[in-house]
Amino acid sequence: MNDKIFTKIRQILWLILFANLSVALLKITIGTIIKSTSMTADGFHSLTDGSSNIVGLIGIRLAAKPVDKEHPYGHKKFETLAGLFIAIMLFFIGGKIIINAFYRFLSPVTPHITSESLVTLLITLGINIFVSNYEYKKGRELNSYILISDSLHTKSDIFVSIGVLFTLACIKLGFPVIIDPIASLVVSAFVLHAAWEIFKGASSILVDKAMIDTEKIKEIALEFQEVKNVHKIRSRGSENDIYIDMHVMIEPKMNIEESHSLIHQMEKKMKEKINKNIQLIIHIEPFYKN
Repeated sequence: MNDKIFTKIRQILWLILFANLSVALLKITIGTIIKSTSMTADGFHSLTDGSSNIVGLIGIRLAAKPVDKEHPYGHKKFETLAGLFIAIMLFFIGGKIIINAFYRFLSPVTPHITSESLVTLLITLGINIFVSNYEYKKGRELNSYILISDSLHTKSDIFVSIGVLFTLACIKLGFPVIIDPIASLVVSAFVLHAAWEIFKGASSILVDKAMIDTEKIKEIALEFQEVKNVHKIRSRGSENDIYIDMHVMIEPKMNIEESHSLIHQMEKKMKEKINKNIQLIIHIEPFYKN
């Protein structure tokens, strides 16, 4: 990932930060005015979207640092660490929403619902849909883990807002107020689900989970006639920074120049067929027929 891509990611995060903060403040304000725990909870959930953007900006700034003596593989995992921190934030917010919902079960409050509050929710819902789709699309385009994770976080807001909208509409139609804290619990479920998905993705990268099926790597390697066998295949990293190492058995009479050329051809083909961000390390072994 070069400096130009990191700059684009930062620009996208700043744009989305402004949108998320606007949505959050609007929801919290309206939720407080009409005394709706579900809308207020939804607003604080949206506020974590803005917080996650700030964490993402810090993570990207650190990840953009060049390779140095102490970090020969670069600083790219700071982007993954930022995603992990976002997940922890979401777990905390999800727990807080659950506690507030149980308090409201014990002391129910009837929300004061207005047409303006419903319109506000529809507007913020539209913004969330745009932000989530835009961020995910750019994340895939730029191979950015933080943008993809953050879009998953924002996407949960869409379903949460739909739930809050449904709840307020039900109360306005005469349903019991107990539906409001129930909706808050539903909000917490979406928050915790988003947290788990982000945590699972970030931890997989940090613990070096295999990125590519070994059989697929072996299949590509054996397309070259000079390659007689492949073993000890390993892969790790993320979509924008994949490392593969393996042992390749070739004809013992091949010289260093021919072997060097073969390795470059194999790396080129794997970049074409699997991922353009692959870095390949091969241990050459002689192959002898029994």
